[in-house]
Amino acid sequence: MARKIGSRYTANQILGRGSAGTVWLGEGPEGPVAVKLLREDLASDQELVGRFVQERTALLGLEHPNVVSVRDLVVDGNDLALVMDLVRGTDLRTRLDRDRRLSPEAAVAIVADIADGLAAAHAAGVVHRDVKPENVLLDMQGPLGPGGAHPALLTDFGVAKLIDSPRRTRATKIIGTPDYLAPEIVEGLPPRAAVDIYALATVLYELLAGFTPFGGGHPGAVLRRHVTETVAPLPGIPDELWQLLIQCLAKAPASRLRASELGARLRELLPLVAGMPPLDVDEPDAESAEDEAPVVAEEAAPAGERVRRRGAVPLVPGAKPADSNRDTHTSMRVPGPDELAGGARGTARVPRAAGAPRPGSARHRAVARRRRVALGAAAVALVAAAGVGTWLATSGDDADATPQDTNNSAPASP
Repeated sequence: MARKIGSRYTANQILGRGSAGTVWLGEGPEGPVAVKLLREDLASDQELVGRFVQERTALLGLEHPNVVSVRDLVVDGNDLALVMDLVRGTDLRTRLDRDRRLSPEAAVAIVADIADGLAAAHAAGVVHRDVKPENVLLDMQGPLGPGGAHPALLTDFGVAKLIDSPRRTRATKIIGTPDYLAPEIVEGLPPRAAVDIYALATVLYELLAGFTPFGGGHPGAVLRRHVTETVAPLPGIPDELWQLLIQCLAKAPASRLRASELGARLRELLPLVAGMPPLDVDEPDAESAEDEAPVVAEEAAPAGERVRRRGAVPLVPGAKPADSNRDTHTSMRVPGPDELAGGARGTARVPRAAGAPRPGSARHRAVARRRRVALGAAAVALVAAAGVGTWLATSGDDADATPQDTNNSAPASP
C-alpha cells in the first residue's frame, strides 16, 4: 500500500527490512528512489531528530560513483526517512548466499570499488561504521568489471551514527554487526575511519573464504576474538594479497591502510589473481554444525533442540533479528572484562584444505579419542609385557638364592 513521505515522495513497495527501519521503492519529483523509513520509536526521539538534521549537509554532500547517494532527509510528523538513489540490482549478501564464495578476482574488484567509495567518505569526514555485505549493493545494470563483477556501491551511510545516540548506547551498548566490528569498538574507543578498513578487510576475507575470520558461536565470543585472536591464513591466495589482508585486519588502527591506499593496492593486485578459481576451503561449521554453529539461548530454543543460525546474530540472548541475516545496526551490550579475558589462543575458525577435519570439531575430537584409546591400549600392553619380563627375570634369580631373615639380621661371627 502506497504512503506519502513528506510532501515530495511516495513509498510504493517494500524492498527490505532491517532493525533500523524499512526500505521502500519510492517515487519522487526526479523519478524512482529508494526510501529508508526509520522505525517509529526512532522518529519519536527528539534527540535523534536533531542529530538527523545536523547530519543533513554532510550526507547530502557525499557524491561518488561507489556510494549510494542520499538525495534528501525527510522529517515529517512520525516519519523520519532517508531518500536515496535507487540501485537496480542486489546486495552482496544475496550473492554470497547463492555462490558461497567468489573468485579472488571478483572479490578484489568489488572490495576495491568499496574502498574508493570509503576514501571519498573519509575525505568528507564521514565514517560509515557498519560496512558489511548487506550494505554493499551490486549494480546489475552497470558494466561488468574484472572477474565478471558488477559495480559495487556502499549504502546506509550515516544510519549507524544517527542511531548511536549517547542516551541509547551509553556504557552498555555498541552499534554494529559482531563479525565486522573492529577491536577498538569492542573496547569502547571512538570509531574512526580505520574501523571501516577493518570491516572491509573482513568482507574481503569472507568473499574469498565463504566465512568471516572471527565469526561463529555466541556473539560475545566473536567480539572477544576480534580483540584477542590472530586471523588464520587462507590457503591458496597470493602472498601479496594475504599481507594486504592482515595489515588491514591489524588490531592497532594506526597499522591499517587508508581507504585510498587500500583501493589502489587492490587494483594493482588484480592481474595477479586474474583467472583464479574460488578457493577450495571448508567452512568451519561444515562438518559439525551441531557442535560449533551459533545456537539460540537455551531458554529461547525448543526443549532438546539446538537452533543453527547463520550470519549476524544479536548479542543479547533471546533477542531476535528483524529480518534474518539482513538485520542491521544490531544493538549489543559491551562484553565485560571477564568475557574478554583468556588471552590469545589463535582463531577457532581455522581454514583448512577441503576434507580435512577442523580442530575442535566433532570429527576431529572423535579421531583424537580413537588415537588416545589406541595409545592407551599400547601403553597397557607395554607395561604388561615389561611386568612379565621382570617377573621372569626375578623368579629365575630367586630359585638359587638362600632365604635370609630380615628381622635383626647381623653379619655372621668369624
